Amino acid sequence: MILSPTATEYHLGVLKAKLAKYRSQLLEPTGKKGEKGEGFDVMKSGDARVALIGFPSVGKSTLLSTLTNTESVAANYEFTTLTCIPGVIEYKGANIQLLDLPGIIEGASQGKGRGRQVIAVARTADLVLMMSCTGYCRGAHGRLGPDDVVYRLLPWRIYFKQKKMGGLKFNATLPLTKMDERMVQMILHEYKIFNAEVIFREDCGADELIDVISGNRVYMNCLYVYNKVDQISIEEIDRIAHQPNCIVVSCNMKLNLDYLLERLWESLAMLRIYTKKPGSPPDFGDPIIMRGGSTVEHVCHAIHRSIVAVFKYALVWGTSTKFNPQRVGLHHVAHDEDVIQIVTKK
Repeated sequence: MILSPTATEYHLGVLKAKLAKYRSQLLEPTGKKGEKGEGFDVMKSGDARVALIGFPSVGKSTLLSTLTNTESVAANYEFTTLTCIPGVIEYKGANIQLLDLPGIIEGASQGKGRGRQVIAVARTADLVLMMSCTGYCRGAHGRLGPDDVVYRLLPWRIYFKQKKMGGLKFNATLPLTKMDERMVQMILHEYKIFNAEVIFREDCGADELIDVISGNRVYMNCLYVYNKVDQISIEEIDRIAHQPNCIVVSCNMKLNLDYLLERLWESLAMLRIYTKKPGSPPDFGDPIIMRGGSTVEHVCHAIHRSIVAVFKYALVWGTSTKFNPQRVGLHHVAHDEDVIQIVTKK
């Protein structure tokens, strides 16, 4: 069932598409210098990368210094951090790279406050920690808009593929209340797209469809970290802490940082895989760090790429199996703290 939008909603959808298109044209650099996406020169390292984004003076540098062995200058004045400072969080056998980025302000997408560089680096991260502090006065910084921080909690829920012919093929896997085929067609026409396949897997609106068509939005995991909770009431702490994907901490008093690390680990969907040689106990001292959804084949590649060519089967102990040990193939999906023994062809 698809509920048709009103005439006003059709009009608003088309206007949003026009605004998004014109805004992209205005913000697109015209010269050879200052191209968008030119980030700080920070080499990616470790098992995952996490970017700290937030207003100036919310405690990003203090958090980096507390969670890692890296000292980032923290002071009682704004814009203390003027470049990207990397640190490494050692947690559960994994090395997680944490990036302390300069404070972001309104107009960052146009380059204010080195905003383009901040966004370019954050796009390369596996997770964004959006950091603020309770009762923070935004003052002259204004507020962040959707073009200043391009990270949203929603994953991709719209399939879009432009084609050379065939017109519009539109479908939805659930009832839609904000969109229908006519509105999709009107928005696509604003981008001079007349042949495409569009499938809605969530009840999304015009904004989400425009993001997909524009291709200039990065959908990624995000956690909202509220600092300085020692300065507010317990009732306010409770209210913030129960918001989705929100974590309350105090960097100066080191409150709730253990929980922050645990949520960080869960959001990154990291796995610890232990290996075992025939006739020997598992090596619990040096886990192989993988990402969620990894298979036995991925584990083989992590050990050595030549193993897959001589792979026969694997014995697995852990929560991914029905019994221990279980004989599995390359496509078996591993779970956290599984023990894997690779058996090769003779």
